[in-house]
Amino acid sequence: MTRTDAARWFAERDNFCILTHAGPDGDTLGSAATLCLGLRSLGKTAAVLLNPEIPEKLAYLCDGLMIEEPMENPVFVSVDVAAAYMFTENQLPFVEKIALRIDHHGNSDSFTPLELVDSGSASCAEIIYDILVEMGCQLTAEIAIPLYTGLATDTGCFRFANTNAHTFTTAAACVAAGANVQPINQALFDTVTLNKLIVQAWVTEHTVFLSEGRAAYCAMPAGLAQELGVAESDVGGMAGFVRSIEGVRLAITLRESGEDGKVYLSARAVPGYDAAALCAKFGGGGHKGAAGGSTTMPLREAIQAVETQLLIAMEG
Repeated sequence: MTRTDAARWFAERDNFCILTHAGPDGDTLGSAATLCLGLRSLGKTAAVLLNPEIPEKLAYLCDGLMIEEPMENPVFVSVDVAAAYMFTENQLPFVEKIALRIDHHGNSDSFTPLELVDSGSASCAEIIYDILVEMGCQLTAEIAIPLYTGLATDTGCFRFANTNAHTFTTAAACVAAGANVQPINQALFDTVTLNKLIVQAWVTEHTVFLSEGRAAYCAMPAGLAQELGVAESDVGGMAGFVRSIEGVRLAITLRESGEDGKVYLSARAVPGYDAAALCAKFGGGGHKGAAGGSTTMPLREAIQAVETQLLIAMEG
């Protein structure tokens, strides 16, 4: 679908239930909240289905917008979800009922009758914004806050290579609408908790470098959070930290889950390297700059496999 097609599709329907992905970030939640608020401003009924994994720092995005169960006769829409396996457990029963998927992951999987996927968009939130504009929605400060959060999240506050002119014009529209972006930027990009610093110190000590420091990985065993005295959520999101080390071009973290026995992978790369291609070797995907995946291999075997794939990537 085009943005115009999607705008017409939304205009002809009502009673929308919006789904987000597991391990939600600012883009999936920001996209959901933007779409929900925008549709409501146009007189539509819309809500975001409960995502129990929302981190505390992003709770403001869907405050007052979430419902625990779908309303009667809902029209399901997913935002920023690249594959059917990426939903939370409470959302999985409704995956086959999703009527429209809106996403910006280039190597995503089709799992809905209709989809609007634009891999050239820096964030899913920007696609949502375009659709709402096509529908005649007037951007307000309330709508602009989650919109800005979404685009800022997926561009690393405009630092990543996916940032484009449309990103900046959308951000400018958010500010013009009255969004106070300073506290959002500070909370997302300029604030680190003490627990996160503890995890970063552990990761620094246990990171392994390959190919003269151009590639790096860190394997985090199950029980690490308990060992360090931090929350499980504090242990996540370390791939970007490893990639930020001087000289590292491609980085990946392996996080062993004590619940399902899987090892979850998260990769980050600079332009010229492909995090999505690396994670595709483990059944995952995403963007060239940021991607994820998982494997059922034991952690020790997963480490060996990751080392092999990193060395291959460095030779390419």
